Amino acid sequence: MERVSKNNYYLDIAETVSERSTCLRRRFGAIIVKNDVIVSTGYNGAPRGRLNCNEIGSCYRDSLGIPKGERYELCRSVHAEANAIIAASREQMLGATLYMCCTDPKTGDIIGGMNSCMMCKRQIINAGITKVIIRNTKSEYTEVIVGDWIKDDDSLSGKFGY
Repeated sequence: MERVSKNNYYLDIAETVSERSTCLRRRFGAIIVKNDVIVSTGYNGAPRGRLNCNEIGSCYRDSLGIPKGERYELCRSVHAEANAIIAASREQMLGATLYMCCTDPKTGDIIGGMNSCMMCKRQIINAGITKVIIRNTKSEYTEVIVGDWIKDDDSLSGKFGY
């Protein structure tokens, strides 16, 4: 019996967390891990107490034809990374790794090639998280060193989306 790698173990958990998402476009799950301990989890959904898009039955950004990765101020959801950061103390996040998985809300299939939006990148940087690992397939993932986001400041590029 082959043992699953540590990264894919945590990505499996992030994928399961994504199943709690209430977004009609994309389900994201994120977990923050430090010293092999899960510090917090988060998924994308409306703030506590507000109606979620799956309860309303529509997505405002979809109805306006807004492309993915743009105009997040019009989105009802708090992103998975942000929710995981909100649920953890700064001390727990310093030097931690954030694992993230995106799945299709209709099929449950993994959607590879994702990355954090500019707003979440800023939060991850300020939280002190040093690495982000993003699932691409059941066994493949992308590893991002957060310090690279500081050097390659995409907020100056004029490009949007992910």
